[in-house]
Amino acid sequence: MANDVIVASTAVDAEAVDAIKNHHAQLAGQVAVLTDAMLAAIDRGADFEPPRAAVLEFLTGELLPHAAAEEERLYPAATRTERARPLVEAMIAVHRIIGALVERIRIEPPVRAAASGHALRVLFDAHLTDENERILPIVAADPEVSLAEVTHGMHELLGGHAAANGAAPSHTCGCGEHDADDPVLDVRAVPHSIRHATVFGAFDAVPVGGALILVAHHDPVPLLHQLAERNSGRLDVDYEERGPDAWRLRLTKR
Repeated sequence: MANDVIVASTAVDAEAVDAIKNHHAQLAGQVAVLTDAMLAAIDRGADFEPPRAAVLEFLTGELLPHAAAEEERLYPAATRTERARPLVEAMIAVHRIIGALVERIRIEPPVRAAASGHALRVLFDAHLTDENERILPIVAADPEVSLAEVTHGMHELLGGHAAANGAAPSHTCGCGEHDADDPVLDVRAVPHSIRHATVFGAFDAVPVGGALILVAHHDPVPLLHQLAERNSGRLDVDYEERGPDAWRLRLTKR
C-alpha cells in the first residue's frame, strides 16, 4: 500500500483521503487474519467450518459492500479524467474476480476454499495499492470534484467509528486459534501512515480469548495504548521478543 503524500484540492478532501486509506488498511488487516484462520484450520486438521463462516460473514457483510460503494461513488468521480477510465475498468474487473473467489470459498472443499481465501488476500492487497496510489490521487486532485462529498455518509468507503470510540467489535471468528496457530501480522513493511489502522483491523478480526502475534521493528508503545483504548482495556500484551531486529508481541483479546 502507498505511503506517498496525496495532494488534495481542499483540506476536507485530504481528510477524506486519509479516512479511505485507513479504512483500506483495516480491511486488509481483517482479510489477513480471517484467511489465515482457514489455512491454520487445514494445517492442524481442525473443524474448517467456523473459520469459513467467519470469513464469509466479513466478505459479504463488509468487503463486497465496500467494492459496490466504490463502483457507485468513487469510480465515477475518477472517470471524469479520461486517462483513468481504463484503470477503473480494470479495478471493476478485479471486483468481479474477488466476488468469484468469495463464491469459491463458500462452496469448495476446505483445502480449495482456503487456497481461494489466500488468493483473495493477495489480490485484495494489490487492488488496494492501485486504489491508494492511482485512483485516490486522481479524484483528490480534481478541483471540480469534492471527495468529501462523494464519500459523505458512506460507511462502506470510510469505515465506522464504533471501535475507535471504545466499543467492542461485533465480529468474532470462533476459529479456536491459540498458541502456534495464532495469526502473525508483521508490520515492518507496512507504511507508517497506515500501520496502526492495519493492526486495528487485524485485531478486530480476533475473537474474544484469541490472540494476534504482532511483529514490529520497535517497541510499539503508542500503538498498544491506542489498541487498549479501542478495546476498552480488554487487551493483554506479552512480549516474546524484544529486539534488536524485531519486537514480537502476543496481543490477546479478553
